Amino acid sequence: MAAYMIVLARIADREAFLGGYGKAAAALIEQHGGRYLLRGPGVRLLEGDWGDGSSAVISEWPDMTTLRAFWDSPEYAEVKKLRQGVADCRVWAVEAP
Repeated sequence: MAAYMIVLARIADREAFLGGYGKAAAALIEQHGGRYLLRGPGVRLLEGDWGDGSSAVISEWPDMTTLRAFWDSPEYAEVKKLRQGVADCRVWAVEAP
C-alpha cells in the first residue's frame, strides 16, 4: 500500500536550502524508491496556527516500510543536517487508505 511523506517547511534562506538540502534530499529520495508529487512555495493557511507562507513537499513511496527505510537511513541523517538553521520543518507520514 502506497505511503506519502508530507513536509511543510518555513525556509529562512531558500537558495541555501535548495542548493544544499534540497539537491541532496532529491537524489536520496529517488535512490530509495520515492518520487515527488508536489514541491512548491506559498502555502496558504486556512486553519490552525503554523505554515502560512511555508513550502510544501509531498512524496510518494511504494509502502511505509520503504519510506521509513529512507527516513531512518544513515545517509538521510547526514542530509538532514544541511537544513539546520536554514529551515524549520514539520513532517508527516501516512499510508494510503
